[in-house]
Amino acid sequence: MAIVTRVPLGFPTTTTTRPSSSSYGQCHKHSSLSIIVPEFSTTSRIYFAASSSPFPQKRGFRGVRAVSAVMSDLARSTVLVTGAGGRTGQIVYGKLKERSEQYVARGLVRTEESKGKIGGADDIFVADIRDASTLVPAIQGVDALVILTSAVPKMKPGFDPTKGGRPEFCFDDGAYPEQVDWIGQKNQIDAAKAAGVKQIVLVGSMGGKTPNHPLNSLGNGNILVWKRKAEQYLADSGVPYTIIRAGGLQDKEGGVRELLVGKDDELLQTETRTISRADVAEVCIQALQFEEAKFKAFDLASKLEGVGTPTKDFKGLFSQITTRF
Repeated sequence: MAIVTRVPLGFPTTTTTRPSSSSYGQCHKHSSLSIIVPEFSTTSRIYFAASSSPFPQKRGFRGVRAVSAVMSDLARSTVLVTGAGGRTGQIVYGKLKERSEQYVARGLVRTEESKGKIGGADDIFVADIRDASTLVPAIQGVDALVILTSAVPKMKPGFDPTKGGRPEFCFDDGAYPEQVDWIGQKNQIDAAKAAGVKQIVLVGSMGGKTPNHPLNSLGNGNILVWKRKAEQYLADSGVPYTIIRAGGLQDKEGGVRELLVGKDDELLQTETRTISRADVAEVCIQALQFEEAKFKAFDLASKLEGVGTPTKDFKGLFSQITTRF
């Protein structure tokens, strides 16, 4: 009389033997990450194999967790924020860190002092955007780049506001708009393109279509002229881009105003030509999530708080934009 072995429901009813080592490599090629279950044992052990090895490796449930971690990393986008030590840059970097389920944040600053001010983490790189070679370590493996670098005018010493008149401004040697906003941003765009970055978000300023704009006279730097030249270079680069020309930046709470988009400095002729840094930061991050934001350039401002409805539909906001430059 034959002996019948009772087999638990869901398990194979035939005897399963593990293939000999010589049989591996003669089957289908493994994908970059595959799961092999050559047998069910009484301990329900699971065998995993990666493409680097043709033999299954026993890892148990720790292997499951390891695979889950790898898949989680693959699902997130690595985003580099340059100018991360600035007031707007710090907000963008902080928002990315808060959304760690979506993004792996990196920051780039100019000095070790700036790195220390924003926590000094290993994901903060120190580089000189005027020297293209220093950008390479920070840009490798990056999916998206958010450019927030800008030349910063300084008030000339000796100004006494009690005597009336207007203060005079200057730029530090080597830190004029031509060197920072043109050469520095061009270097970032070139480095990103060479590294295969999939999208660049560039934050500029409204006023680029107004030749006599007061910002151009600060320190005789023509800052908006050089910013506009960098924007054009990005638009011509072939890399998917989003160019945000922000209005007057304010250190106010974000998410409580209705945002406005425009073109060619039209918003400068209205009462709504300012925007909070927090709202600019949020638009930068939202631009990474929607195809409607790619290959777009626009002016950005907001209504006064309490007027209109706070913007929540960013896909709809980007869909309003028709200008590529």
